Amino acid sequence: MVRVLIVEDSPTIQMLLKAVLESDPAIQVIGIAANGREGLERATALRPDLITMDIHMPGMDGFEATRRIMEQCPTPIIVVSSSVDSAELPITFNAIQAGALEVIEKPVGFRGQDYENIRERLTTTVKLMAEVKVIRRRFAITRPAITEPALAPLGVSRLVAARGQRIFSLVAIGSSTGGPAALNVLIKALPADFSLPVVIVQHMSAGFMGGLISWLQGESKLPLKMAAQNEPPRPGTIYFAPDDTHIELVGRNLLGLNTGPMINHVRPSVDVLFHSIAKYSAPETVAVLLTGMGEDGAVGLKAIHDCGGLTIAQDEATSVVYGMPKAAALLGAVDHILPLSQIATTLLEIV
Repeated sequence: MVRVLIVEDSPTIQMLLKAVLESDPAIQVIGIAANGREGLERATALRPDLITMDIHMPGMDGFEATRRIMEQCPTPIIVVSSSVDSAELPITFNAIQAGALEVIEKPVGFRGQDYENIRERLTTTVKLMAEVKVIRRRFAITRPAITEPALAPLGVSRLVAARGQRIFSLVAIGSSTGGPAALNVLIKALPADFSLPVVIVQHMSAGFMGGLISWLQGESKLPLKMAAQNEPPRPGTIYFAPDDTHIELVGRNLLGLNTGPMINHVRPSVDVLFHSIAKYSAPETVAVLLTGMGEDGAVGLKAIHDCGGLTIAQDEATSVVYGMPKAAALLGAVDHILPLSQIATTLLEIV
């Protein structure tokens, strides 16, 4: 039984969320809080397995509540957002960076063609995220962003000696749970003159990818954009797979999009991107697999590795969920397992 605390200021949404969650016999709502401060108090008293967190609330908002909960009584948190409202999204993704695991759309009623999809996605996410072992976070009072410790960079000779010096033309990245915060650390460390295109698959609830890109752009020195059909990736530009859409190479230097079947229960799938790279440009690619639940990307990373590409995975210590990188490592798909703070430095050394 997953014991859930709901933090939500609307009585109507409180009742709706409780009904939706308890429609699954494996979930029990053990408390409801009407604002962030009350949520912090009840999280401390009730010790739930998971918290669903609203963002806009009177007094203490969802970001501040998340920050304090992760400091005082670390608990898996899912942000339940009223979707893509531009005023709410920055706070939503700040909460993700403060330690919330996922953002998911808020149900708006018991009817409508999307209700069953939202219900299933919410209950499934709650059960999966409740299993994540979260850690206590420490935050500077004046700076809410998570910072990575400075670590000595690896010498480039260690990274490429086994495969020989060569020129790379593409960086490909896959990430899932914990990915938005990890991508923020990585992307903001890339300089304005970074010379390769970067293609990213981030597992994200439909409707939030545009908000994620906007949030990441705030600290990026490189332009970020949603990929378009038949678009050649340009140097120094970061491309994201759109909502609910696979991205792949359809030629040596051409991006394609499709809405084919889910792979590994997700769309976009990291494996779709990585397998296409193995087909067209593996020897010229640096492929990176970041934090994430499940195994998406592991088999595709192995394909790139076996075709001569350079492969990197985030290490367990800095991963929110060491699922996808671990699966790749167990397959023998990874050349180098690195802390998050070393990955950008390594990319710069390689390039």
